[in-house]
Amino acid sequence: MEFAVSLPLLAAVIIGITDFSSACNLKFKLSNAAHEGARFASSQSTSDLTDVPSASIAAIRDVVNSYLAGDRVNTCGLASATPANSGLIWTYTANTGCPGTFTLTIDRGSTTVTGGLTVEATRVSVSYPFQWRFSKVIRVLIPGAVYQGVSNLTNESVMQNLN
Repeated sequence: MEFAVSLPLLAAVIIGITDFSSACNLKFKLSNAAHEGARFASSQSTSDLTDVPSASIAAIRDVVNSYLAGDRVNTCGLASATPANSGLIWTYTANTGCPGTFTLTIDRGSTTVTGGLTVEATRVSVSYPFQWRFSKVIRVLIPGAVYQGVSNLTNESVMQNLN
């Protein structure tokens, strides 16, 4: 009897631990992908930013996409997404095969103040939909429970433009 009562609770704890570990691992991969995108963008020329489509912006997207694909993260069709442009900010959205929308934002006109100097930089932001497995377990334990099964994990990186 004790085993029958404790098994569902033990299963919930184990799945919760693995779910949280998966979310942390994905957050780390997103951080690295944003950093790699910003690092690559910092060395790209800004002379083609008025072109539609901009080759340098597509190259930054490809770096982020390749990094995530190399880490076995579903990029939700990011490689074929077309950006929405507003000034020096490009936003890619993709949702193919994902529980939500993956968003990549590239801001080539970001500015930061360092030591009293204004520095032009590139900000690369990612927002990724994470599907929690715990939502299925909680419905077994508490049949009427309403649990948000998808959360957006976000990260960004800013790096000074060198060109």
